[in-house]
Amino acid sequence: MAILRDRPYGQFNFLVDLGSGDTQGSQAGFQEVSGIGMEAVVIEYRNGNSKENTVMKLTGLNKVSDVTLKRGIIGSLDLYAWLDQIRSGDQNAMRTVTIQLQNEDHSNVVQTWKLLRARIIKHTSGPLNAKGTDVAMEEMVLAYERLEME
Repeated sequence: MAILRDRPYGQFNFLVDLGSGDTQGSQAGFQEVSGIGMEAVVIEYRNGNSKENTVMKLTGLNKVSDVTLKRGIIGSLDLYAWLDQIRSGDQNAMRTVTIQLQNEDHSNVVQTWKLLRARIIKHTSGPLNAKGTDVAMEEMVLAYERLEME
């Protein structure tokens, strides 16, 4: 349930559940979640016998944007196993992914986004650089069918 206040919440306290019910531990720890969004497409329509020389704007289909999650490589193959299920055609591979924003002291969830019927559509590891000092990262892109907010 969303909690309203005058000052905006910081973006750095969030939990991700990839459909397993687990938001703790390294397999559910992500550095970044980006691209959560939706839009209602507008359809323009005009009757040929309309007396007005303008179009009507009707609400069409809803669209959601793909979501990108990034985390450090930890040696876990859970994301690969999920992607392997999807590419093998497993109809049970779609999941409900839940992202929860917490307040500063981690005592309350202040807003929740649910990505319904989500699946991985892209997984990238790296870049790997022998001269670099950055953390090795992996990134996944999720496509989903419906966004719900609480």
